[in-house]
Amino acid sequence: MPQITWKKLRRRKTVFEHEGTHSLKRVLGVRDLTAMGVAAIIGAGIFSTVGKACFDGGPAVIILFAITAIASAFSALCYAEFASRIPVSGSAYTYAYATFGEFAAWIIGWALILEYSIGNIAVAQSWSGYFTTLANAVLSHWDMKFPAWLSINYPTAKAAFEEALRTHQTAVSSGNLPLFAWFSAPKIGEMRILLDLPAIFITIVITWIVYRGVRESRNVNNIMVAIKLLVILIVISVGAFYVEPDNWKPFMPNGFSGVITGISAVFFAYIGFDAISTTAEECKNPSRDLPKAMFWSLGICTILYILITLVLTGMAGYKNLNVMDPLAFIFEQRGLNRLSGFISASALVAITGVLLVFQLGQPRIWMSMSRDGLLPKAFAKVHPKYQTPSFATIVTGFVVAFPLFFFTTGFSVDFTSIGTLFAFLLVCAGTLMLPAMEKIKGKFRLPPFPGTFLVPATFIIMLGLMAFYGFDFSVFYTIRIFNDLQVFLFGIFILEFAVIAYFSWRKKWKFVPVAGVLMCSYLLTGMNALSWKWFFGWFAIGIAIYFIFSYRNSKLAHGEKGKRN
Repeated sequence: MPQITWKKLRRRKTVFEHEGTHSLKRVLGVRDLTAMGVAAIIGAGIFSTVGKACFDGGPAVIILFAITAIASAFSALCYAEFASRIPVSGSAYTYAYATFGEFAAWIIGWALILEYSIGNIAVAQSWSGYFTTLANAVLSHWDMKFPAWLSINYPTAKAAFEEALRTHQTAVSSGNLPLFAWFSAPKIGEMRILLDLPAIFITIVITWIVYRGVRESRNVNNIMVAIKLLVILIVISVGAFYVEPDNWKPFMPNGFSGVITGISAVFFAYIGFDAISTTAEECKNPSRDLPKAMFWSLGICTILYILITLVLTGMAGYKNLNVMDPLAFIFEQRGLNRLSGFISASALVAITGVLLVFQLGQPRIWMSMSRDGLLPKAFAKVHPKYQTPSFATIVTGFVVAFPLFFFTTGFSVDFTSIGTLFAFLLVCAGTLMLPAMEKIKGKFRLPPFPGTFLVPATFIIMLGLMAFYGFDFSVFYTIRIFNDLQVFLFGIFILEFAVIAYFSWRKKWKFVPVAGVLMCSYLLTGMNALSWKWFFGWFAIGIAIYFIFSYRNSKLAHGEKGKRN
């Protein structure tokens, strides 16, 4: 192995023009990219996790959507700056390669597997839940039901069984699907057979669509987005007639802490916008179209989230919304069973759109990494007929399908969120290292507003408010990392804020990327100990692979220019 030096770990790509015969089709415009962003963002969020967020925060959860949208917007601005300067496939991976260097780029690429592949595990499981509900509704006309043991995996059912033992629950009904699946599952010896067949099925179908080509993926995606938006507009317009303003009182029943409780679920629903940047090589005009599509998709989705939340909390009390299918549930409670069934069916369309976008993004990141020599050459193979990264697409399908046998939805969401926030943080930090760029017509540029005084002032105000409300700063001296993880992480955040405030004043750093770094850092303080342990374990594996294979096979290591070949 070549001698490892800090300079080599920070070697950067400076040339990104792709040459040769294996370029991808440039067929995507602003409308297509915006549709992809909407498809990725609006899915499990509106149709599933928004119910839990409303239950925790009440009507005031609209504030959470606004806060999360602002945090996402700061990251989107930084993504747009990179996408305008480096319009090639790879998303945050490529951007990190241009600013932080090779090792950080590898870390980002490894983190993005959590966002795209592990995230799709949770989405596929959500799709399975809606499919099972709809299938049971249809089969009930013939007094039949979809087998529970074919709609949920073993760890989820076992966890439900262990919870029933802990709470001394004796009654088993089909309403508790995981527990019912555990007792109804066939056995081989003492081993119960449980399989999330719908999730595996939809993963295979989506992988096949993406394998066939981005044009086909685009057309399918645009149709699904049109159906999704139509359904949401119907829900908002019909639901508005059933809103009871008294249900919006109290506006913040559990205080602001109750609102913030739903941050993970809401953030998970917002992460889709960055998937657009992975298709840069298939854009007609990436420097112009990518930034526009990111802003359009974020703006559209935020408005729809807020309107849906107002309808939800206005039609039913927030205490009734702790369900997995809140939109269908509230209309079913009103006796609108046909509309409820229509919403359940549309949820399948919505979640399918999310699966499609993320299954489209992961292979293109691997393709970029392979071109740079950080992954085997097979990952850069482009299908001669379909002109898609064929091998990488098939591997992505396996990476999503195999863990469906043993990952729970909650674990997948937590694991995805921590990896995505980390990637967002580094992208925002990376823009601080970019050289100044003259304004060019048709190219996006970050607002030049500096954080020279605003960032330090915000830090001082934050400390003042903490002291005013009686925050005990002495807790930072007595904490045990994994016993008081949130307190420890918040202490790290305060230290980070102080350092950033100092350099914002000294270096006149731009406000937007600084705000993005701080907001992502703060959101990371809310992640649980299990997620952090898996996060560090995941990156230990990634670092080992880098030094065993990628470090010595990197094209930059062989003295080549940073070309995408």
